[in-house]
Amino acid sequence: MPIVKVIEVIASSDKGFDEAVQQAVADASKTVKNIDSVWVKDMKGHVKDGKIFSYGVICKISFRVED
Repeated sequence: MPIVKVIEVIASSDKGFDEAVQQAVADASKTVKNIDSVWVKDMKGHVKDGKIFSYGVICKISFRVED
């Protein structure tokens, strides 16, 4: 039976929440192999002058551990 580990990562983007999640997975995949899923735990936007200028996410990324 495979073992699955979960890590928590924080990522941001100036374009939107979707890109922030994509960035979280892309950055994690540089050092973590066998990523299976991502769960967005929390989202927030940073506001300046009445407009969102940065989108942030906290994600849990699951991956299989190789034997």
